[in-house]
Amino acid sequence: MHHFPEQDRQELQVAKRLLENPGVAAKVTNFIGTPIERGLALLPDSWSKNIGEITQAALLKASEAAVFTMKDIPGEASSNIWHKLGVAVSGGVGGFFGIAAISIELPISTSIMLRSIADIARSEGESISALETKLACLEVFALGGNSNSDDGTDSGYYAVRATLAKSIAAASEFIASNTLASDGAPLLIKFIATIAQRFGIQVTEKAAAQAIPAIGAAGGAIINTIFIDHFQDMARGHFIVRKLERKHGKELIERIYLELPNPD
Repeated sequence: MHHFPEQDRQELQVAKRLLENPGVAAKVTNFIGTPIERGLALLPDSWSKNIGEITQAALLKASEAAVFTMKDIPGEASSNIWHKLGVAVSGGVGGFFGIAAISIELPISTSIMLRSIADIARSEGESISALETKLACLEVFALGGNSNSDDGTDSGYYAVRATLAKSIAAASEFIASNTLASDGAPLLIKFIATIAQRFGIQVTEKAAAQAIPAIGAAGGAIINTIFIDHFQDMARGHFIVRKLERKHGKELIERIYLELPNPD
Protein backbone atom coordinates (compact mmCIF):
# COMPACT_ATOMS: atom_id res chain seq x y z
CA MET A 1 0.00 0.00 0.00
CA HIS A 2 1.41 3.39 -0.95
CA HIS A 3 2.10 5.87 1.78
CA PHE A 4 -0.80 8.21 2.36
CA PRO A 5 0.36 11.86 2.41
CA GLU A 6 0.36 13.31 5.93
CA GLN A 7 -1.21 16.57 4.78
CA ASP A 8 -4.16 14.68 3.27
CA ARG A 9 -4.56 12.63 6.43
CA GLN A 10 -4.70 15.82 8.50
CA GLU A 11 -7.26 17.32 6.16
CA LEU A 12 -9.36 14.18 6.40
CA GLN A 13 -9.15 14.39 10.20
CA VAL A 14 -10.43 17.97 10.03
CA ALA A 15 -13.31 16.77 7.88
CA LYS A 16 -14.13 13.98 10.31
CA ARG A 17 -14.11 16.41 13.23
CA LEU A 18 -16.63 18.57 11.38
CA LEU A 19 -18.82 15.74 10.12
CA GLU A 20 -19.08 13.59 13.21
CA ASN A 21 -19.97 16.52 15.42
CA PRO A 22 -23.23 16.58 17.38
CA GLY A 23 -26.21 17.73 15.35
CA VAL A 24 -28.10 20.98 15.48
CA ALA A 25 -30.16 19.89 18.49
CA ALA A 26 -27.13 19.39 20.73
CA LYS A 27 -25.61 22.71 19.69
CA VAL A 28 -28.86 24.59 20.19
CA THR A 29 -29.54 22.90 23.54
CA ASN A 30 -26.12 24.07 24.68
CA PHE A 31 -27.03 27.59 23.73
CA ILE A 32 -30.52 27.73 25.28
CA GLY A 33 -29.66 25.56 28.28
CA THR A 34 -33.02 23.80 28.04
CA PRO A 35 -33.84 20.47 26.45
CA ILE A 36 -35.40 20.94 23.02
CA GLU A 37 -38.35 18.74 24.08
CA ARG A 38 -39.88 21.74 25.86
CA GLY A 39 -40.10 23.60 22.61
CA LEU A 40 -41.32 20.59 20.66
CA ALA A 41 -44.44 20.57 22.82
CA LEU A 42 -45.12 24.18 21.79
CA LEU A 43 -45.14 23.54 18.04
CA PRO A 44 -48.58 23.52 16.40
CA ASP A 45 -50.31 20.12 16.01
CA SER A 46 -50.23 20.47 12.25
CA TRP A 47 -46.44 20.64 12.42
CA SER A 48 -45.39 17.05 11.83
CA LYS A 49 -47.98 16.63 9.09
CA ASN A 50 -46.75 19.66 7.17
CA ILE A 51 -43.04 19.83 7.85
CA GLY A 52 -42.19 17.16 5.24
CA GLU A 53 -43.94 19.06 2.49
CA ILE A 54 -42.50 22.37 3.59
CA THR A 55 -38.89 21.14 3.73
CA GLN A 56 -39.32 19.41 0.38
CA ALA A 57 -40.74 22.55 -1.21
CA ALA A 58 -37.96 24.66 0.32
CA LEU A 59 -35.24 22.33 -1.01
CA LEU A 60 -36.79 22.27 -4.48
CA LYS A 61 -37.14 26.03 -4.56
CA ALA A 62 -33.60 26.50 -3.30
CA SER A 63 -32.19 24.08 -5.84
CA GLU A 64 -33.88 25.98 -8.65
CA ALA A 65 -32.58 29.31 -7.43
CA ALA A 66 -29.32 28.90 -5.67
CA VAL A 67 -26.97 26.39 -7.19
CA PHE A 68 -27.93 27.09 -10.71
CA THR A 69 -27.12 30.78 -10.71
CA MET A 70 -23.56 30.62 -9.40
CA LYS A 71 -20.51 31.44 -11.43
CA ASP A 72 -18.32 28.44 -11.95
CA ILE A 73 -14.84 29.28 -10.71
CA PRO A 74 -13.50 26.26 -8.82
CA GLY A 75 -11.21 27.01 -5.91
CA GLU A 76 -12.54 30.48 -5.21
CA ALA A 77 -12.68 31.20 -1.47
CA SER A 78 -16.15 30.99 0.05
CA SER A 79 -17.81 34.00 1.66
CA ASN A 80 -19.56 32.42 4.66
CA ILE A 81 -20.05 35.65 6.53
CA TRP A 82 -22.54 37.13 4.03
CA HIS A 83 -24.61 33.98 4.03
CA LYS A 84 -24.71 33.95 7.84
CA LEU A 85 -25.93 37.51 7.89
CA GLY A 86 -28.72 36.77 5.45
CA VAL A 87 -29.98 33.84 7.47
CA ALA A 88 -29.68 35.63 10.81
CA VAL A 89 -31.87 38.41 9.44
CA SER A 90 -34.52 36.03 8.10
CA GLY A 91 -34.44 34.30 11.51
CA GLY A 92 -35.15 37.44 13.46
CA VAL A 93 -38.20 37.94 11.27
CA GLY A 94 -39.56 34.42 11.77
CA GLY A 95 -39.00 34.67 15.51
CA PHE A 96 -42.24 33.22 16.80
CA PHE A 97 -42.73 30.40 14.43
CA GLY A 98 -46.01 29.16 13.28
CA ILE A 99 -46.11 26.76 10.42
CA ALA A 100 -47.24 29.65 8.19
CA ALA A 101 -44.18 31.73 9.03
CA ILE A 102 -41.82 28.86 8.39
CA SER A 103 -43.30 28.08 4.99
CA ILE A 104 -42.35 31.63 3.98
CA GLU A 105 -39.02 31.80 5.81
CA LEU A 106 -37.59 28.34 5.09
CA PRO A 107 -37.31 28.58 1.28
CA ILE A 108 -35.43 31.86 1.72
CA SER A 109 -32.99 30.61 4.34
CA THR A 110 -32.56 27.28 2.54
CA SER A 111 -31.68 29.13 -0.67
CA ILE A 112 -29.15 31.28 1.15
CA MET A 113 -27.67 28.18 2.78
CA LEU A 114 -27.50 26.29 -0.50
CA ARG A 115 -25.68 29.22 -2.10
CA SER A 116 -23.24 29.04 0.78
CA ILE A 117 -22.84 25.26 0.42
CA ALA A 118 -22.21 25.62 -3.31
CA ASP A 119 -19.71 28.35 -2.53
CA ILE A 120 -17.85 25.97 -0.20
CA ALA A 121 -18.00 23.20 -2.83
CA ARG A 122 -16.41 25.53 -5.34
CA SER A 123 -13.68 26.54 -2.90
CA GLU A 124 -12.79 22.83 -2.51
CA GLY A 125 -12.36 22.51 -6.29
CA GLU A 126 -15.79 21.32 -7.42
CA SER A 127 -17.37 22.52 -10.64
CA ILE A 128 -20.76 23.99 -9.74
CA SER A 129 -22.11 23.43 -13.24
CA ALA A 130 -21.66 19.66 -12.89
CA LEU A 131 -24.89 17.89 -12.06
CA GLU A 132 -23.10 15.62 -9.61
CA THR A 133 -21.87 18.63 -7.65
CA LYS A 134 -25.37 20.08 -7.47
CA LEU A 135 -26.68 16.83 -6.05
CA ALA A 136 -23.73 16.69 -3.63
CA CYS A 137 -24.64 20.21 -2.45
CA LEU A 138 -28.20 19.12 -1.71
CA GLU A 139 -26.83 16.06 0.05
CA VAL A 140 -25.35 18.35 2.73
CA PHE A 141 -28.86 19.04 4.08
CA ALA A 142 -29.12 15.39 5.08
CA LEU A 143 -25.86 15.36 7.06
CA GLY A 144 -25.37 15.35 10.79
CA GLY A 145 -28.94 15.41 11.88
CA ASN A 146 -29.38 12.32 13.99
CA SER A 147 -28.10 13.55 17.27
CA ASN A 148 -31.07 12.43 19.35
CA SER A 149 -30.82 8.76 18.38
CA ASP A 150 -27.08 8.83 18.65
CA ASP A 151 -26.25 5.17 18.89
CA GLY A 152 -24.10 5.84 15.85
CA THR A 153 -26.08 3.43 13.68
CA ASP A 154 -27.18 5.58 10.79
CA SER A 155 -25.97 9.00 11.77
CA GLY A 156 -22.34 8.53 10.69
CA TYR A 157 -21.25 10.45 7.61
CA TYR A 158 -20.59 7.44 5.39
CA ALA A 159 -23.77 5.75 6.58
CA VAL A 160 -25.83 8.74 5.42
CA ARG A 161 -24.00 8.81 2.10
CA ALA A 162 -24.68 5.12 1.61
CA THR A 163 -28.37 5.73 2.32
CA LEU A 164 -28.49 8.47 -0.32
CA ALA A 165 -26.25 6.78 -2.89
CA LYS A 166 -29.03 4.93 -4.68
CA SER A 167 -31.31 7.91 -5.11
CA ILE A 168 -28.38 10.11 -6.19
CA ALA A 169 -27.31 7.57 -8.80
CA ALA A 170 -30.87 7.22 -10.08
CA ALA A 171 -31.46 10.96 -10.26
CA SER A 172 -28.19 11.80 -11.99
CA GLU A 173 -28.39 8.91 -14.45
CA PHE A 174 -31.92 9.84 -15.38
CA ILE A 175 -31.24 13.53 -15.75
CA ALA A 176 -28.10 12.80 -17.76
CA SER A 177 -29.85 10.46 -20.20
CA ASN A 178 -32.85 12.76 -20.67
CA THR A 179 -32.30 16.00 -22.45
CA LEU A 180 -35.59 17.21 -20.99
CA ALA A 181 -34.81 17.93 -17.36
CA SER A 182 -38.50 17.83 -16.49
CA ASP A 183 -38.57 14.09 -17.23
CA GLY A 184 -36.02 13.64 -14.50
CA ALA A 185 -38.21 15.54 -12.06
CA PRO A 186 -39.83 12.51 -10.36
CA LEU A 187 -36.42 11.07 -9.53
CA LEU A 188 -35.09 14.42 -8.42
CA ILE A 189 -38.14 14.82 -6.21
CA LYS A 190 -37.60 11.34 -4.79
CA PHE A 191 -34.01 12.29 -3.99
CA ILE A 192 -35.12 15.57 -2.43
CA ALA A 193 -37.82 13.77 -0.42
CA THR A 194 -35.13 11.51 1.06
CA ILE A 195 -33.10 14.55 2.06
CA ALA A 196 -36.15 16.48 3.28
CA GLN A 197 -36.87 13.68 5.73
CA ARG A 198 -33.54 14.22 7.48
CA PHE A 199 -33.48 17.99 7.01
CA GLY A 200 -36.99 18.21 8.50
CA ILE A 201 -35.71 16.78 11.79
CA GLN A 202 -33.23 19.63 12.12
CA VAL A 203 -35.69 22.29 10.99
CA THR A 204 -38.10 20.99 13.64
CA GLU A 205 -35.44 21.15 16.33
CA LYS A 206 -34.51 24.68 15.33
CA ALA A 207 -38.15 25.80 15.32
CA ALA A 208 -38.73 24.10 18.68
CA ALA A 209 -35.86 26.05 20.20
CA GLN A 210 -37.23 29.27 18.73
CA ALA A 211 -40.68 28.48 20.10
CA ILE A 212 -39.48 28.56 23.71
CA PRO A 213 -40.98 31.82 25.04
CA ALA A 214 -37.82 33.22 26.61
CA ILE A 215 -35.84 33.10 23.37
CA GLY A 216 -37.05 36.30 21.69
CA ALA A 217 -35.90 37.71 18.37
CA ALA A 218 -32.22 38.07 19.27
CA GLY A 219 -32.07 34.47 20.45
CA GLY A 220 -33.91 33.43 17.30
CA ALA A 221 -31.21 35.04 15.18
CA ILE A 222 -28.48 33.25 17.16
CA ILE A 223 -30.23 29.91 16.74
CA ASN A 224 -30.37 30.55 13.01
CA THR A 225 -26.67 31.26 13.01
CA ILE A 226 -26.02 27.97 14.82
CA PHE A 227 -28.19 26.30 12.18
CA ILE A 228 -26.32 27.72 9.20
CA ASP A 229 -22.94 27.15 10.92
CA HIS A 230 -23.87 23.51 11.21
CA PHE A 231 -24.54 23.12 7.49
CA GLN A 232 -21.46 25.13 6.55
CA ASP A 233 -19.41 22.75 8.71
CA MET A 234 -21.09 19.75 7.08
CA ALA A 235 -20.43 21.22 3.64
CA ARG A 236 -16.77 21.90 4.41
CA GLY A 237 -16.26 18.35 5.68
CA HIS A 238 -18.22 16.77 2.83
CA PHE A 239 -16.33 18.60 0.09
CA ILE A 240 -12.93 17.97 1.70
CA VAL A 241 -13.78 14.25 1.67
CA ARG A 242 -14.95 14.43 -1.95
CA LYS A 243 -11.77 16.28 -2.97
CA LEU A 244 -9.62 13.57 -1.35
CA GLU A 245 -11.77 10.87 -2.97
CA ARG A 246 -11.12 12.41 -6.38
CA LYS A 247 -7.41 12.29 -5.60
CA HIS A 248 -7.07 8.87 -3.97
CA GLY A 249 -10.23 6.95 -4.83
CA LYS A 250 -13.33 6.39 -2.71
CA GLU A 251 -12.41 3.05 -1.12
CA LEU A 252 -9.11 4.23 0.32
CA ILE A 253 -10.54 7.47 1.72
CA GLU A 254 -13.51 5.74 3.31
CA ARG A 255 -11.22 3.19 4.92
CA ILE A 256 -8.83 5.79 6.33
CA TYR A 257 -11.74 8.00 7.43
CA LEU A 258 -13.28 5.16 9.42
CA GLU A 259 -9.91 4.34 11.04
CA LEU A 260 -9.30 7.91 12.16
CA PRO A 261 -10.14 8.64 15.81
CA ASN A 262 -13.61 10.00 16.49
CA PRO A 263 -13.83 13.53 17.87
CA ASP A 264 -14.71 13.54 21.57
